Parts: sequence; C-alpha cells; structure tokens
Amino acid sequence: MEMRSAGQVSANASDAAPPAPLTERKGRVRPMEMSDIPAVGKLFNCIFRRNDVDANAELHRYLETAFFTSPLYAPEYGSMIHENAAGEVDSAVLSIPMQFRVGDRKITARLLCAFMAKGKSGALGAAHLARTLRAKRQDFCFSDNASPVSADHWEAGGGHILPIQSMEWRRVFRPFASGLQRLFRVIPAAGRLPLRLAAAPFDLLARRFFSSFTPAAEPGYRVESAELEEFRQHADRLLQRFSVRPVWSEEEFSWLVGLAAKNTSCGTLNCRKVLDRDEETIGAVLYFGQPKGIARVLNIICEKGREREFIEQICAFFNAEGYCDARGMAQPFLMKAIMRQRQLTFKHSGYFCLTTRHPEIVHAALHDDIYVGGLASESWSNLVVSS
Repeated sequence: MEMRSAGQVSANASDAAPPAPLTERKGRVRPMEMSDIPAVGKLFNCIFRRNDVDANAELHRYLETAFFTSPLYAPEYGSMIHENAAGEVDSAVLSIPMQFRVGDRKITARLLCAFMAKGKSGALGAAHLARTLRAKRQDFCFSDNASPVSADHWEAGGGHILPIQSMEWRRVFRPFASGLQRLFRVIPAAGRLPLRLAAAPFDLLARRFFSSFTPAAEPGYRVESAELEEFRQHADRLLQRFSVRPVWSEEEFSWLVGLAAKNTSCGTLNCRKVLDRDEETIGAVLYFGQPKGIARVLNIICEKGREREFIEQICAFFNAEGYCDARGMAQPFLMKAIMRQRQLTFKHSGYFCLTTRHPEIVHAALHDDIYVGGLASESWSNLVVSS
C-alpha cells in the first residue's frame, strides 16, 4: 500500500482550485467526529489503497483509537474534515495531539498523519483545510514524510523544512539479507520464498572478508533490557538539553507506546539502555525489531557528549542480535556519532515540515535545539497495515 504523509494530497489539491468562502453552499471545514469514521475510512481506502469500498471494522477501530482516545484529545487539536455542499466528506486531515515543552511552558502540537481528498469538491476542500493549517493559525503542526511539492506548500504557508530530520540513516550488518528486505518491500510475494537461507552463507563470507560490517565498540559497557516507563524517566532527564521537546507525561507516553505496539508489521517494540563502566545509564533506545530482519529505531536518547559511545554500543548490540541492518531518523545531535559508523548510508525518506506561529519554536528548529521523531512522528503508525 502507498502511504503518504500529511500534505501530499493537500499540496496537489491546493493547485487545483483557489480557496473559496467557507459557506454552507460551498461546504465547510469542521472537527472530525466519531460518526465520521465510516466516511473517513472509505476515503482512506480510496486515496491510499486505490479501492473505493467501505472500510472494515478493523480500520474503523484503529481510526477511533488513534484519533479519538488520546488523553490529550480535544476537537481543536484533533482531525478535521471538509463537507461539500451535499454534506459528504470529500477531504480530511488526520492528526494526533502531542504535548511539547517550549522553554518553560507546555503547548499541544499536532502530528499530521494523512491528508486526503477526492474529486473536484475534495480538491477545494483540501485547499480550505490547508489554509486552516497555515503557520499564523497554529501553535505547532508537523509531519515527517512530505513530498517535494507538499514541502513547497508548507513553506508557502509560512512553514519550515528540517533537512537533516528528512533523512533516514541505515547501518548495514548483513548486506545480502539487507538487500532482501528491500526486495520484499517491492515484491511482497518474494518473502514467501526461502531466500533468507540462501543469503546466509553470502553474508558470512562478506563479514569474513570485510570487517566493516561488524561494528566495533569499547569494552566495559553493557546493553540491558529496560522497561518502557524506565525509558520515559530517562527521557525526562536526558532531553532537558533541548528547549523544544516532547513532554511525555506518564499517561500520554503509555497511550503512545500502546498504540505503537499494535504495529506488528514492523516487529516487536523493544527498549534497551546502555550502562557505562560505572554502571551509570548513558542513554536508551526504543525500537521495533524483526528477528533476523531490521531494527527500526524510533527514539535515541543519551547524555550530551556521549553520543559516540552510545551509538557504538547500540550498533554492536544490534549486530550481535542478528539484525541485517538498523535504521532511524537522522537528528542533528547524533550526526557526528552516526557518521563514524562504517557501512552507513543516508536515504531521503520525506521532508520533515513544521508550521508554528511561535518564533521561539522556529528558532529552536533552525538551530538544532529541538527533539522530534520516533514516537513524535508517523514511524509507528499502524495505518499502513490496518485494512
């Protein structure tokens, strides 16, 4: 299934027709309600799955859980829809509220997860929705997977692009198995063939002749399992170096990881911490793991100035666990440490865009003083597998 981020459909829709007054005759923008789930589910199928049929019960449940049950939910922070003159839902933007700390205060941001529009009236409705999301009207909205055209429209509406966060890093441990993962993504049916067994001896040879596939790490450190609540507590301490960062209250964090854990297509949600020679925790990682597959890193947190040690230890751990590669969102504070790794590549995964009417957030974002990504992104979304 093709999964597109907030802004991709809206950008094209904005080109289709200029904004018009939001009257009952022309249609209207309003907060999405529970009763809209069937219509939005069908619209989702039509736009993202090219299948104009009613959504099934599983997708209905997921839409309800993801977009109405957050402890931060309120209509003004939730998803929005556009009704045309006939009262039909022809376009929608799905969003999840997330609380961020900006300096000494807290604000509720909106993670935009999907923007969809159908037909001529939907194009007009999407333009209305896009106008609502302009920077001067929003505390903080963001999306981490916008297309080039969408990114242009974010900027035209007063938004900003974060180039580094728009990249994904990939550290390969077993090159042939890693290549198969790319094949399986393009041709899912190939995953049913015994290709992994065939790749194993070739990876063994590659690792024997090219030591760079095996990451090195200093002795004396330990990687241990950690409880999710332990990760949250470490994050509360270690993220204080950023002026803009997720709040992750106990209630919100529990809700987020509970929802993320439903995305079993990415593997099992895991948490690990790294301890130094003095038994002090220098950082922790939250990731999805597929046995002999990919370690998909959601969040990395670590002590300032100890990024290199942390990355070395966690890459060595992923290698020892048998993963073919590890990958995650590039973030400025990790770049020097990540780039020390060998067998490393970067891939453009979509533009990370944000809009806000607060200049201090813009300043933080443009000066690498913001922490986003992982749970504060679309990386954990289960919409890709809910059908």
